[in-house]
Formats: sequence, C-alpha cells, structure tokens
Amino acid sequence: MRIAFKALILVGAAALAAPALVAPMVAPAIAQGRGAPDSFADLAANVSDAVVNISASQAAPERRAGNAPGTPPGAPRGTPFDDLFEEFFKRRQQGPDSDSGRQQPQQRRSNSLGSGFVIDAAGIVITNNHVIADASEITVIFNDGQRLKAEVVGRDAKVDIAVLRVKPEKPLKAVKFGDSGKIRVGDWVMAVGNPFGLGGTVTVGILSARNRNINSGPYDDYLQTDASINKGNSGGPLFSMSGEVVGVNTAILSPSGGSVGIGFASPSSIVKPIVDQLLQFGETRRGWLGVRIQQVDDQIAESLGLGRARGALVAGIDDKGPAKPAGLQSGDVIVRFDGQEVKSSTDLPRIVAATPVGKEVDVAIMRGGKERSLKVTLGRLEDGERLAAASQGGGDVKPPRSATLKALGMEFSSLNSEARKQFNLKDGVKGVVVTNIEASSPAAEKRVQAGDVIVEINQQPVNEPGDVLARMKQAKDQGRKSALFLIANAAGESRFVALPVE
Repeated sequence: MRIAFKALILVGAAALAAPALVAPMVAPAIAQGRGAPDSFADLAANVSDAVVNISASQAAPERRAGNAPGTPPGAPRGTPFDDLFEEFFKRRQQGPDSDSGRQQPQQRRSNSLGSGFVIDAAGIVITNNHVIADASEITVIFNDGQRLKAEVVGRDAKVDIAVLRVKPEKPLKAVKFGDSGKIRVGDWVMAVGNPFGLGGTVTVGILSARNRNINSGPYDDYLQTDASINKGNSGGPLFSMSGEVVGVNTAILSPSGGSVGIGFASPSSIVKPIVDQLLQFGETRRGWLGVRIQQVDDQIAESLGLGRARGALVAGIDDKGPAKPAGLQSGDVIVRFDGQEVKSSTDLPRIVAATPVGKEVDVAIMRGGKERSLKVTLGRLEDGERLAAASQGGGDVKPPRSATLKALGMEFSSLNSEARKQFNLKDGVKGVVVTNIEASSPAAEKRVQAGDVIVEINQQPVNEPGDVLARMKQAKDQGRKSALFLIANAAGESRFVALPVE
C-alpha cells in the first residue's frame, strides 16, 4: 500500500523597502504557525505513571494443529476497521495422552494485551471493553512493575469502554478527562500505551480530523489522529498538551496491521458520561426516544419540501416508546433535539443517548413542509431493548394470483388473505403488496422487492393499487420530481424510499 506524504512549508515574505517620498505603509501581519514544542519530555514524564498495561486471560479449548488461532469473542471482523489492537492468542500445544496415545482436547490459557489509564488515585482504571472481553482474570501492570488484580466495575460494548477497580497499597498517579470539544484539528496530541506488549511507549502527532464514523457502533464519533498507535495501544489515553485525556485509543485503519498514520480515539465527551454512569450504577442509563430513523438524502428532502438534506427521518415508531404518546409520526423529520441541531441521522442517536432518562425535551420536527415543536419525556434505552422482540417472516414466496397494476418497474396488488399468506405478511401490515420488480427499475435500485408492502405515499395511506397511481399523479401535478414511499417488509419493519414520479 503506497502512502503519499505531503510536507507543509511555511514561506515568509521579505519586507520591501518603500521608495523615497512615498507615505510609509504598515506592513501586513504575516500569520506565523506555532512549531512543535522543543520537547514533549515534561508532558510524558507527568502522565506516563498513570498509564498502565492490561493483561486479560481466559481458559479456552485447545485447537488442533493446523487451525488458525482463536478470534477474540465479539471482535469485529470483515471490514477495514477490524480490531487490530488485540494481541494474538498464545497456544500451548499438548503432547499425546500417555495412556491412550491419542491427543486429548486440552484447556489453554489465552491472553490479550492492551492499555489503560488511572482516573482515580484510589484505583479506578479505564480501558476498552474488547481488551477484557470474556476474561476470567485481569491484571493491571504499572510503570514501576507493580501488578494488581482487577475487578470489573462496569462495561459498555456500544462505546467500547470498561471501568476496572484495583486495590493499591498507596495512592496511584491519576490523570483527568479534558474537554474533547475544545481540541482543534491540527492541535498536538500524545498517545501513551503498550504497543505489541513492549510496555510504556509515547508517540505524538496531531488531531487529524473529528466526527469520524467508522461503522463500528451506533454512537460513532471518533477523533482521528496520526499519533502512531498499534496493536496493544487499545484502551490507552490520547492526551492534549495540557496533560488531559481527550480520547481513548480504540481502532486503527491498516491493511497490514501496523500504523499507517490513521488511528481513532473515542472522544472524552462521549466516554466520560459513560464512565460516570458505570461508576454510579454499574451499568449504562441512556436516553430512549423509541423511533427508527433513516438518513435524509436529496431525493427524500425534495419529496418532503425540506429544501436541503438535513435531520433524521422517522421511519417507524415503537408502540411502547416515549415518541408515540408525544405525537411523533412516521414521516416526521427531526431537525432539533433538546436545543441541538440534528444535521444528519447519525447525530440523533448520540444526542438522545447522552440526554438524561426522564428529562422532558423539546423536539423540533418538519411535517407537511412546516416546522412543529413537540415535548417528549425520554425513557431508558436499556428498558426499551429489553422490551423489544424481533420477529421475522421468511421463506420463498410466490406472487399471489390477483389483478395487478404496474408503475416504476413494480407490479402491485391488493393486500388480501391470499397475498398475506403467500408472502408471510404479519396481520398488522396494511397497504398494497409488491408482487414483482423489474431488475433495472428505480424501485429495484432502492432495494424494493417482491413481498414488500407500500403503506404510504407522501405520508398519505394507500389501500388499493389505484391509490398508488393517484398519489404519484398528485405529486407530479404539484411539480415534485419524486414521491416518498413508506415501504414495510413482511415483519412490519418500515423504511422510506424516494422514487421518481416521471
């Protein structure tokens, strides 16, 4: 993989002497960029004793010779953002059984190595959840060689954070969280950790970017840095130049497994509230709205009269969630939540989750081309997850033998008992069933398929095939280029699709 490096060269302009008899001019100020500090030694010396190595071990069945090493449970795989911080599991091959002469399955001790940092001198340590996942024994190793057994106070897989407690004989060196919102792209940062199990290692770089979504979880909002981080740095701190923790190093982008100058840290603005909840309750308590959302693209924005793509489109309402009694509806676009602008659908889950459970908040929505304000009292996400029950229909289906109409490359018919049986549709699903799709049609490009049900068009219900044509004609007469279809699958899960009406 070839990496191109660009050098930034500061060029200063020499001042030119003014000719005689010309009025003196004030030379324009030349912006001077601050160079790197003369040394990072003072910062490193001040924080390094608070950074620890984490050794997590568990018993696992021995694999037969020739098999690949075990994959850590829960570690994401199959994307460029695979968790490259886990250390390889060490396997101890066992000899043949002395009595039978056959090799018997054996238990082995598998180890993973990572990093962490102390935030409380009494013995509170922060690391990544994946570093200690399924571990039966956790050891925290300090700079002076001290080794302490740790217990898990709480963990959160969604943000990949774990809080540990050790019992030291004397107060530990601790660091504190800073405000990740104040650090700017281009500011210096320092990573300290345990790369490749080598022990305390200091690397420096800059904050390369903010708000990175690497599709690792529902609350992705990573800081990107070029400070060198590698396997084993996972769970270690990313420091600002004031010595405060502004991020927790969590992932790298690397086809080879080594640092290529792109690393990701969970910002302290997300991590600290989770740590506080884990310390207080031993579990997370996130706000819950009870809606399913999707991104607003240009076509959807045009069909809803938004003017530009923004906000989070409500694709479904949880019957037992807070949104329903508050009056939120499918097709609403949430543009502000509790005073914070919702620029895209990825913003809303983070904002809602960070809002206290039980708080009444103002929610600004766009409905019918007009902005409205609703009040919602948030529930608790964890309660909503416990209430949720997934039920999926499935199986091969055949189109029902009923009269059909055709538009936009779709054939559709009334949703009668025969169609409901043929497509395994839940009783609660209502609308017009799609019976066939042309492969090259606009609907096929939006992943509409046979067995889907058209529930609404432009937020108006459709009950018969003729309603589909009427709604499309209405949109065209209004000068719209596309119409907004609410499509439900066999299980009743819905999403919005903008399709052209020409």
